[in-house]
Amino acid sequence: MILAFDGSSVDGSAYRYVTGLAEHSPAWLDGLVSFWSTYGLGLFAVLMVLGWWRARRESPGAALVALAAPLVVVVAYGVDLGVKLLVREDRPCRSLRVATLEACPAPGDWSFPSNHAAVAAAAAVALFSVSRRLGAVAVVAAGAMAASRVWVGAHYPHDVAVGVLVGALVAMTTAAALRRLPDVSGHPLAASRLGALLLAPRLAKSG
Repeated sequence: MILAFDGSSVDGSAYRYVTGLAEHSPAWLDGLVSFWSTYGLGLFAVLMVLGWWRARRESPGAALVALAAPLVVVVAYGVDLGVKLLVREDRPCRSLRVATLEACPAPGDWSFPSNHAAVAAAAAVALFSVSRRLGAVAVVAAGAMAASRVWVGAHYPHDVAVGVLVGALVAMTTAAALRRLPDVSGHPLAASRLGALLLAPRLAKSG
């Protein structure tokens, strides 16, 4: 039997309060939050595509940063997963045995930190490097994602808080490294067919 950390002593009362609100909330609200909690990460993928499409009209450097956004998210997910496997915190629905909107994950599906929160935060920070407007939308969406994971009963509040921190720190570190990359506008790749990923056709021709 694998020993698991019980995180209920950290903020179990806050978790019970939030899930209690969810239990007594209108069905339409619970359905909306559950839908967002399950499928909301797709919005960040859409925002990344929009960010890349706009960035390639600016410069190859901007497009390269936009193309790196998904990689930033993957790295953040990997780091978060590593922490999760080290800490091995049991899900709150198992430690506290409360009714939740989301089905309680199987034993061994650890809770701390939240992967959803880490991915959303990393995407938001990465998008800020691409476009402040898209980044602002992503920040709001990331906050909603983190809150929804507690609402549906999947995580303690400290799970999502640390998940956001992990995702944001990884993304900021990666973004800082990307800003130190040399300008690729004169690279032969920019003139190749693959250069369409870095420059819009009109700008490629004018260059």
